[in-house]
Amino acid sequence: MTAASSPHPTRASRRIAVLGGGANDEHDVSLASAAAVARAVRRLGDTAVPVTIDRDGGWLDADGRPLSPAEAVGLLAGCDVVFPVLHGVDGEDGAIAGLLRLTSMPFVGSPVRAGALAMDKAVTKLLAETVGVRTAGGVLVRPDEEARAVPDRVRRLAGPFIVKPTSGGSSNGVSRVDDPALLPAAIEHAREAGEDVLVESFVVGREVDIALFRDRWGVLRAGATLEIGVPESGFFDRERKYDGTARFTVPARLEAAELASIDRAARALYEALGCDGVARFDFFVTVDGVVLNEVNTSPGFTERSQVPRMYEAVGLDYAGLVGELVAAAAVRAAGRAPARAAGRAAVRAAP
Repeated sequence: MTAASSPHPTRASRRIAVLGGGANDEHDVSLASAAAVARAVRRLGDTAVPVTIDRDGGWLDADGRPLSPAEAVGLLAGCDVVFPVLHGVDGEDGAIAGLLRLTSMPFVGSPVRAGALAMDKAVTKLLAETVGVRTAGGVLVRPDEEARAVPDRVRRLAGPFIVKPTSGGSSNGVSRVDDPALLPAAIEHAREAGEDVLVESFVVGREVDIALFRDRWGVLRAGATLEIGVPESGFFDRERKYDGTARFTVPARLEAAELASIDRAARALYEALGCDGVARFDFFVTVDGVVLNEVNTSPGFTERSQVPRMYEAVGLDYAGLVGELVAAAAVRAAGRAPARAAGRAAVRAAP
């Protein structure tokens, strides 16, 4: 155990609610993240209070017993900080942040605005371009648009193409298309994971990620950059993410100018989106400069996930990272102490 993860010798033990699961296709990934966070919370000398959202949207306590929504809110409100590790729809899209904000509970992670904006890849592209961060050329395909009509709209784009749902994670519904005639089938595949679909020009470059979080003193702290080994398909698909075959290089092999560009772009996006907690920014490093791929405000968070590896490489181990995120959330919430106290009193007084 490092100094960063050792239990604090003087402070009282806190109750940290760890919220995982979710009614979406990232349920199992979220459960793994939540289990890891709970282990870290216990290493820090605090009490972990696991709360799960099942696949149907129901709430469960640590023993798997069903909770009514009111009981679930009461359980969360009895904790000092809530640490959500929900990935995907009705989680990182701002839904859980809205619930916790309205009930005045201190929580780790980004607020509603950042989660909602970053979850929509088409909106993220617009915002990125506004603050001077390049993105791949793309076309948005709405739910009411016939997929077979899309090839005519993408003539201005350079192929091959990446087709993906605008909302969702874990590379669900994503495919590479070399022949424009195959775009309609790829669009229908993407629609299985989300209604709106984004068709982008395939970017030739190295995929390099960086993570940022704002600590208790308001300082944006970056982890080491991480480069993802490119598979034969040319993109990092769901299977590669979770089958243990992905190759990561930490830190990424970058020129000083490339590192500076990635860091500058990530910080601009963190501020423009209004992020809090930790966020991961995925870029392509090309011969013409840095191109944004996407932003993840609730990245995978097991001990061996990308973001913890990035911070471990700069001397902050997993439990230490969890502790820093909890501390930052508590300090941020302290600025809303009167509203929080009133909100908790209302929750406890509710019938």
